[in-house]
Amino acid sequence: MNTFRSPLFWRLLISVLIANVLVLILGGLLTRSVISYSTQQAFDWPALAQAANEAYENGGNDGLENWIRQQREQGVDATLYENGEPLRDIRLPQTIRHTLPDWLSSGHDVALNPWPGFYIAVQHVTGTDGHARQMVAVSSARTRVPPRMREKILLAVQCVLSLFTIAIIGWWVARSVSRPVDAMRAATRRMASGEFATRVDRRWVGKHDELGQLARDFNAMAERIEMLVAHDRGVLQDLSHELRSPLARLHLILDLAQHSNDPQEAAAHFQRAEQEIARMDRMTAEMLALSRLEGGLPGMVHESVDMAALVEDRVTAAHIDAEARGITLQISGGGPMVVQGSGLLLERALDNVLANAIKFSPSNGVVHIALSEQAKQLELCVRDHGTGVPAGEIELLFRPFFRGTNAAQASGHGLGLAIVQRVMQAHGGEVTARNVDDGGLEVVMRFPASMPSESV
Repeated sequence: MNTFRSPLFWRLLISVLIANVLVLILGGLLTRSVISYSTQQAFDWPALAQAANEAYENGGNDGLENWIRQQREQGVDATLYENGEPLRDIRLPQTIRHTLPDWLSSGHDVALNPWPGFYIAVQHVTGTDGHARQMVAVSSARTRVPPRMREKILLAVQCVLSLFTIAIIGWWVARSVSRPVDAMRAATRRMASGEFATRVDRRWVGKHDELGQLARDFNAMAERIEMLVAHDRGVLQDLSHELRSPLARLHLILDLAQHSNDPQEAAAHFQRAEQEIARMDRMTAEMLALSRLEGGLPGMVHESVDMAALVEDRVTAAHIDAEARGITLQISGGGPMVVQGSGLLLERALDNVLANAIKFSPSNGVVHIALSEQAKQLELCVRDHGTGVPAGEIELLFRPFFRGTNAAQASGHGLGLAIVQRVMQAHGGEVTARNVDDGGLEVVMRFPASMPSESV
């Protein structure tokens, strides 16, 4: 499977990316807030202005320069202005430079805190020489913290935030993965305990990722297992029911043979016992065949089968039973007509249909077998000239163990046509039956055809 097409992979990847983006954004914001909060202070602007003026009066420009350098180390950029010009220039935001002349000329002190952690001050002071000067100062929380300290604060905030964010997103991802897995584990345990009707809840089946697909596959598997178990139980019940009568007869026959004093009479009983054993063997074989067909034909071999050749072969094999009752088998249609499927299963289906037609045909009757190709389908019709089937029983002919009101005319177990229907379904075809107007029953088998060139 391509990893990049995995919805679960993308969900995990996007979750990690979102966690990293959140850590970067929130880390920066929290770091700024922590720095601003930790460096909040009240400035004594008049005292600061007086100190700047004294430094200038005592040391001139060099004294003012030293004072500016000391204040900068404390996170304050400040200087003195005289006659609207700075005695020593400092870095000021462009917006302040535009507004500064108005503040200087107003004669009023200014102390602003336009946003958290940033301060602006214009403080008027008069020197001992009588000159009016103004101290202009700006300060921000960021400049009051050394770069190394800022890096340490940012790293600490991001580490704590990373752990918290990853824990939250990891918990969410783990929960979204573990809950459907736990649901499937619980369903598996219930299945193992014999609750074959167990299914994974619909809310997990509807997920559009590998876990949702796994839940859907589990439900499909559980449905298949439930169907197979129910079928096997039904087959076992049907087989036990059908074998009860022949076993009772066999027990009676053997008892009669055991208490018989006449060897010929005992031999007749043993012959009847042998017939009952053969009958039970055939019934068991047919039940197993039907069970395998209804179970989905695991490992069924697909090959090109020439139906015309197969029909001719099976009609030849059926001639022995037909001649014993004086019945004529007539074939119409020819040429290679190929289907894809199992030759052995198709052979068994044909044998069952032909045997059914021979059993219910009157003595010295005729069974017609017609093979034709119509609308990309092969159609095989097998028709006898017997009494047909009551109209209400036509739909029941393909049910296992169903024997109609005319079943007394011939022996059987009611499994032949049921097997035929399962074989046709396995080959993508269908089988139907109908009474013919002038007497008899017609069984029609239809399946998709292959081109003759596909034959092997």
